[in-house]
Parts: sequence; structure tokens; C-alpha cells
Amino acid sequence: MTATKSPKGLKELFHDTLKDIYFAEKKILATLPKMAKAAQSDELKAAFEKHRGQTEEHVARLEEVFEVIDRKPVGKTCAAIMGITEEGAEIIKDYKGSPSLDAGLLAAAQAVEHYEISRYGTLRTWAAELGLDEAVNLLDLTLGEEKETDAALTQLAEAAVNTAAEAA
Repeated sequence: MTATKSPKGLKELFHDTLKDIYFAEKKILATLPKMAKAAQSDELKAAFEKHRGQTEEHVARLEEVFEVIDRKPVGKTCAAIMGITEEGAEIIKDYKGSPSLDAGLLAAAQAVEHYEISRYGTLRTWAAELGLDEAVNLLDLTLGEEKETDAALTQLAEAAVNTAAEAA
């Protein structure tokens, strides 16, 4: 007689998605210094450096969420973030020295932010469904910061970076 495997539920999906964003945040942490180094505009360099500090906090918060669900903080390879960061690396290589480099870096950074906003919003909703109030608060805090970063990047793009790229 074969044992039937019970279907996975929201609790398992939450944990799997948490591992995904944990991997993504660690990958972003490794990528931000490269983006800051490649950026030509001082404001963009500063934005990447500021986000690196925030990302360290995001990793620490995710570790707290793992604690809430009594699981070890481990990442699971996130194909989406791997693709987005590879695109960013291509932009650095293909547009080095070009006035359009910063516009491309900003676009890559915003792709990352939009992915993170999607993941954190979903995780926060699922945490609420699962009655994980402490996790909801931690995830909501990070979600708010990701939205602020996205807005700051948009403002930087519209105020300077895109105009500089277009003028060249």
C-alpha cells in the first residue's frame, strides 16, 4: 500500500515564498555595491548605498519572520531575481561610459523593487490569513520601505537621470 501525500497548504506556500524572498534579498545585497560602483550620478550612487543599508535590515526582519514560524532561515534559489540581476549586469556591461547607463541601472533597480513589493504584499496577506500577527507587522514595515524606495527611484529618474540620458 502506498502512502498518499497530503496536499500542501498555505502554511507551506508561505514558507516556500519566504525562502524565495530571503534568497532574493541576499542576492540584492551582493548586487547593490556593483550597481553603486557602476552608477555615474552621485545621487544614484547614494540611493544604491542607502538601499544596501535597508536591505540588511530587510534580511534581519525576514530572519525574525522565520523565527515566528519556528523555521531556520534558508533561501531557495529565486529564478526571477537571478534574471533581473543578470539584466542589470548586462546593462552595466553594454552601457558602460554611456549617458544612458544610469537610466538603465535605475530601470533594473525598479524591476527589483516591483518584484519585492509583489512578494512582500503577498506574504503580508498570507501571514494575516495564517494569524501570524508579528510576521504581518514585520512584512508590512519592509513593504512600506520598498514602496518608498521605488518612489524615490522614480523621482530620481524623472528629475535627472532620464533627462541626462535623453540629452546625450
